[in-house]
Amino acid sequence: MSMGTMSLHRVCGVFVFLSLCLISFPPHCHGGNILVFPLDGSHWINMKILLEELHARGHNLTVIRDTYSWYIPEKSPLYTSITLDTKECLEDMFAEFIQEHMKMQREGASLLNFFKVTAHFLYIFSHFHSLWADATINMFEDQNVMNSLKESKYDLVLTDPAFAPGLVLAKYLKLPVVLNVRWVTSGEGHFVLAPSPLSYIPVPQSGFTDKMNFIQRVKNMLLYSISLIQQKFVVEPHYETLCNKYIEGGCDTISLLLEADIWLFRSDFVFDFPRPTMPNVVYIGGFQCKPAQPLPADLEDFVQSAGEHGVIIMTLGSVVDALPKEIANEIGSVFAKLPQKVIWRHKGERPSTLGNNTLIVDWMPQKDLLGHPQTRVFVAHGGTNGVQEAIYHGVPVLGIPLFYDQYDNLLRLQERGAAKILQLADVNGNTFEQDPLQFCQVGW
Repeated sequence: MSMGTMSLHRVCGVFVFLSLCLISFPPHCHGGNILVFPLDGSHWINMKILLEELHARGHNLTVIRDTYSWYIPEKSPLYTSITLDTKECLEDMFAEFIQEHMKMQREGASLLNFFKVTAHFLYIFSHFHSLWADATINMFEDQNVMNSLKESKYDLVLTDPAFAPGLVLAKYLKLPVVLNVRWVTSGEGHFVLAPSPLSYIPVPQSGFTDKMNFIQRVKNMLLYSISLIQQKFVVEPHYETLCNKYIEGGCDTISLLLEADIWLFRSDFVFDFPRPTMPNVVYIGGFQCKPAQPLPADLEDFVQSAGEHGVIIMTLGSVVDALPKEIANEIGSVFAKLPQKVIWRHKGERPSTLGNNTLIVDWMPQKDLLGHPQTRVFVAHGGTNGVQEAIYHGVPVLGIPLFYDQYDNLLRLQERGAAKILQLADVNGNTFEQDPLQFCQVGW
């Protein structure tokens, strides 16, 4: 062997050794310092999952929360918190709105009820923005808090932009922004982010699919115009003082949204209709879905006792504890006739018509029940989380939409043959009995 060949072999050996060393000892990575401005309620369920993953990867988290928060605890092993005082309990106000909305739905569709519901919703919507804007102004006026935020040297702000304070704070601190988003202050986030041809992209609450006739397209355009008016005259005025006083040159929420660096979008085209999008969007719809875990022993025994007929589970979300008494009794009487076992999350007065096959619970492990092979049907209100979990586990949905986007969510499933929608005003012994039985017999 020549000297040149031996030298080449030595060089190759050294190169391989150094490569192995580099692979064996990766460079040390430092976790980021992240300021989180979430939204309470069901939105927090999604945000918390993101925070758990960020915490597990060594990131330092600070969460801004409300004094009256009903989901976001002040103390947590995941984060430190900063508490703002919004002066009122938003949970009670929202629960009151839901009960009033259900009452009007039960009375049936009419122009008067439509205007009542719309006016009540706009009042609640405006009041929520007002409370958060005022609380944020108070935070900006507190020099101790603001100095602490500046000295913490955050790397970015992670926020839910259904309300604007997180966007304004990020602009003030001159930090990059990551959005955990489906809804923004003006409605569905895509309509701000990307071109949205109204000829085939339905506006939320339109009740349309991506295949619209001429009249539906005209109505779709009118509804979109209303959302623009709502943004300009209902939302923006609440943030004018905040933006004009603390942001150099002023700001508006739409511009702040367009400046966001990354949109973590809680949707997926398995669920949604086709539409244009943008390259800084990462679709994470269904990211909260996981394989089912074993049920508690007593619940597993109840589920297994259903035998070949299987189980129906029913819940109308975390906000709606109970249906009106007469509706609950009608549903209870239908469940009593079914061969299936039923697990029903219901915290109100116990329906007098319940059969021995129905188990009433204050809380249920929804994900684990949806993933159980005995589950046949999911009776639900059509919230985004529940709909995506039903898709993930392949369970058909009997939907009873109550407000806002729930009808649209269920419509997307119904178009794909995975759901059937039943309006609250139409719920009675006959209609409710036919639909669960049909799903149990045919399946998805």
